[in-house]
Amino acid sequence: MSQKKHRIIGLTLGVALTVSGAVTTFAFFNNDTPNQSSPIQGKAKNVIVFVGDGMGAAHRDAIRLAAKGLNGKLEMDDMPYAGIVHTNSADPKSFVTDSAAAATAIATGVKSYNGAIGVDLNGKPVKTVLEQAKEAGKATGIVTTSQVTDATPAAFASHVANRSSQSDIAKQYLENSKVDVILGGGEDYWYPTENPGKYPDYPAEDPTEASKGTNGNLVDKAKQLGYTYVSNADELKRAKSNKLLGLFANEEMFQQRPEGEGDIYDPVVSLPDMTKKAIDILSKNKKGFFLLVEEEAIDEMSHENNAALTIKAGQQFDQAVAVGKAYAKQHPDTLVIVLADHDCGGLTVETVNDSDESGDGKTTSSEDGPFPIAHSDQNFVLDWTTSGHTGTDVPLTAMGPGAEKLTGIYENTHIHDVILRAMRIK
Repeated sequence: MSQKKHRIIGLTLGVALTVSGAVTTFAFFNNDTPNQSSPIQGKAKNVIVFVGDGMGAAHRDAIRLAAKGLNGKLEMDDMPYAGIVHTNSADPKSFVTDSAAAATAIATGVKSYNGAIGVDLNGKPVKTVLEQAKEAGKATGIVTTSQVTDATPAAFASHVANRSSQSDIAKQYLENSKVDVILGGGEDYWYPTENPGKYPDYPAEDPTEASKGTNGNLVDKAKQLGYTYVSNADELKRAKSNKLLGLFANEEMFQQRPEGEGDIYDPVVSLPDMTKKAIDILSKNKKGFFLLVEEEAIDEMSHENNAALTIKAGQQFDQAVAVGKAYAKQHPDTLVIVLADHDCGGLTVETVNDSDESGDGKTTSSEDGPFPIAHSDQNFVLDWTTSGHTGTDVPLTAMGPGAEKLTGIYENTHIHDVILRAMRIK
């Protein structure tokens, strides 16, 4: 490695991490599990979990540099507690997780195989934190820029052996977990073949997209069950129902491509707006709520090694976090957690120089950038080492009741345990 390279790493694995102008200490014990003996400080009436899919430490740095500069702080970093999360799955073929196994571990507290949705290694369903919140009388919600039935949200509210069973997942949302607010993309899995719904089949931006549901017209089913159905920003704004289904794209709410080859990140409804609407509806429940919010494009654009749209999606994600934090500051009985399910792309953040060490662009990606550092005359470049997931740990930040239990280094299953303890659910 050239001595000219200067790595810009905003989140370091050390004894302490500076967050919110103070020092948050990582608890390095003889084992990785944080101390569970002391009681949680207060009870979490509400829980909001933000997942930046594929968002490793370097992603957070790149988003921060582009949006806030060298000395600025993202909303997701300006939180009083921080931890480091192990992401490996229990898959016998690959310890590097996919989103399904990672979300299943977070949602159920059980490690499983890649592709598993809410089931253990034997395919047996395991109850999720969202389902347990529902049983406790709380309102529940899912918000994502992916298909609402994609792996991460699915693992919190359904149980199938394979993440590809998206129409079955949609049916379970309505009939089993009975999620109150469902907002995102993936209309194609709610309508049967030859029934295009509100979004045309075979659109110009992606002619492969078309309705492919296997359980009849699930949008009509949702309406019969009392859901208000919306498909654009105006309808979402006007909706007042306590049960809301919003589908805003055939598949994901973006088009993931290599840069300049049809890549688009311009959701019909922004992630911050969907987050605010979900909170407005769910917070009507006097017993509180559980809400999952996911930005999928960070992962998808990282798979394409598309740094510009990875950063753009990350900035939208941070604005959504700001919405959640604003609510939590007015309602301090709200636990807010920001994390990734895994890292994607093996990203590094570097200064600009004349040499490119990342490869020839065939077996590895070439350098991406340069990108301006906000509020300065400096630039940075990004290097990708893979177009896939990696096995590296990911950062987590948190605030509210129970957040103090998320310091240290721990398995992703620990997050499930902390959420249940914070909500006082056994």
